[in-house]
Amino acid sequence: MATHMTEQEHDRIAAAVTAAEADTAGEIYCVLAPSVSDYRETPLAWAAGMALVLPALALLLGFQPQMLTTLFGGWEVGHDAATDRTIFMALAIYVGLQAAVFVITALIVRIPSVAFFLTPGGQKARLVHRAAMQQFLSHGLHATRERTGVLLFASLAEHRAEVIADEGIYAAAPKEVWEEVVALLIDGLKRRKVADGFEAAVKRSGEILAQYVPPRPDNPNELPDRLVVLPGPGRA
Repeated sequence: MATHMTEQEHDRIAAAVTAAEADTAGEIYCVLAPSVSDYRETPLAWAAGMALVLPALALLLGFQPQMLTTLFGGWEVGHDAATDRTIFMALAIYVGLQAAVFVITALIVRIPSVAFFLTPGGQKARLVHRAAMQQFLSHGLHATRERTGVLLFASLAEHRAEVIADEGIYAAAPKEVWEEVVALLIDGLKRRKVADGFEAAVKRSGEILAQYVPPRPDNPNELPDRLVVLPGPGRA
């Protein structure tokens, strides 16, 4: 999903942050990611699962080792001494089937759209949260003077958002109030109106912060107001 935004859209978001922070000691920081993962672990997980399940299911449905050895080996057991060879061939064919299923499944699921679709929603949510926490820490939101940093993080591909507030905010504003901010961000992503979503979310964040974290006489701007757009997974 494209993350191109015009300079005017960036300016709108920055102006919204500046206006929101004028009435609070809180610091709002906005980050947008095209996606939080390339989901390279998904093909391996599906390939391993299918390799374990499909050959076993085929045997349960009537495919016996003797049938496999006849089909692939082209020979029959003539005496008891050949039993070990029969078992060995059946196991070898079974392992070969597993390998074939693994490779074919991995090749199919490695297609980005397929990998994304087959990744469970819970895993996507965990990856978005992890990415948001990385941004919170790497940009120093935990190191503001009053411990009042608030991160608004949104991921386009996943249509998910996170609001992470420092301990100074958690001690004042209840966690529930930030659900409204998350909903505004997600609404903007789904409507492909990213700037609108961030503007609305920033405005609501400012209202919450003004209520719970009023401005101080000395109220420096400790973090940049402009939206940060991250590169896609695997890009520098």
